[in-house]
Amino acid sequence: MPSLNKVILIGNLTADPELKTTAGGVSVCSFRIGVQRRFRDSNGQSVSDFINIVAWRQTAEFISKFFRKGRPICIVGSIQTRDYTDQQGNKRYVTEVVADEASFVESKSSQDASYTTPAFAGLENGSAPSAAEQPAAAGQPAAPQLEVMNGDDDLPF
Repeated sequence: MPSLNKVILIGNLTADPELKTTAGGVSVCSFRIGVQRRFRDSNGQSVSDFINIVAWRQTAEFISKFFRKGRPICIVGSIQTRDYTDQQGNKRYVTEVVADEASFVESKSSQDASYTTPAFAGLENGSAPSAAEQPAAAGQPAAPQLEVMNGDDDLPF
């Protein structure tokens, strides 16, 4: 019987992510995001769920480097449940999302209005420059100049 365990969430971090390293040297990052529900309660207030997320290896390092409390994040992963016995002998159950992917929801410039990179400084409308306008990276050849074609007559299909 086929099964599927896929979660896509967009929410705001409730605290800065915590990056740790296991005894085996593997990076792991734990954090929580608040995700607003689509409806409001009887008082007209927004209702949010707070979801525990765990990321491993490069994903964990990426999250801890680029995300902070209050920032939106998109997580793609799967739900995982586990149980353990705490120090008092009580059985505990945990449900969390294991993040396979994490991505930005908003651009860096909208997160921090003072942020501009030299390559994009001076752009009025926020659009990225064309490949011809972008400077070549050190040691990289310049992007080839492409000819703009106005008609369909010379297309090979």
